[in-house]
This record gives sequence, C-alpha cells and structure tokens, in this order.
Amino acid sequence: MVGKTSKQTDDGRRFKPYPSNGICGRLGDKWTAQVIWHLSLASGRRLRFSALKSEIDGITQRMLTLTLRNLERDGLVVRHYFPEVPPRVEYELTEMGAGILSALESLNFWIWDNLPRIEESRRAYDRSDL
Repeated sequence: MVGKTSKQTDDGRRFKPYPSNGICGRLGDKWTAQVIWHLSLASGRRLRFSALKSEIDGITQRMLTLTLRNLERDGLVVRHYFPEVPPRVEYELTEMGAGILSALESLNFWIWDNLPRIEESRRAYDRSDL
C-alpha cells in the first residue's frame, strides 16, 4: 500500500508529489520559465546574455546571471564560451532542459484557460474582510 504522501505509477515506481530537492522551487521562480522559453524560441537555439536580457522584460543583470548559473548547475542549460575580443558567451538548452518544455507548455495553457477565473477569485478575496 502506498502512503498518503506518495504515489505509485503504472510501472510500480513510487514518488512524492513535491520532491524536496529544490527543483520545484527553481522551476516555479519568477525568471526560470521565461529564460527556458526564450532559449527554446531562439534562432539556432542559442542566445547571448545581452539578447536574453533584452527579451525578458524586467529582469536585472544579476537575476539573469543567477538564473542561468542555477540552470547550468541543474544541467538544463549549457554555457558556450568563445575566447574572442571581446569574449562572447552564448546559452543553450540541453536535451534535459528542452524536455521540460512540454510540461511548461501544459502549465501555460492551464494558466490561460483559467486566468479569468483566477483573477475573479483574487478580486473576490481582496473585497472580503478575511
């Protein structure tokens, strides 16, 4: 019998719905999904740091740097360094990084389908005296 905090898949594997390894928090932060989306849409599948920064509205240089480092550390992004003058750096999704796109796309569709209801719930909540 599988406990309440885990689930058994059809192939007999067990997993907890929210792993405590930090990856859910990483994928759910403000910038990670946007960086992944922009890299997935890039011509040639690579983007320079400055191109990423200009395409992601509101991201600071520091936050983009931290996000890219974390994605690289997790194996979702690879950094290509070109020792030119001036040096050039490009970022690209790894195969594993590209593998998250279908899940992000599903989440994106769910958000767009439910956004009016979410916004109405927020307005109703904000009007209440809770």
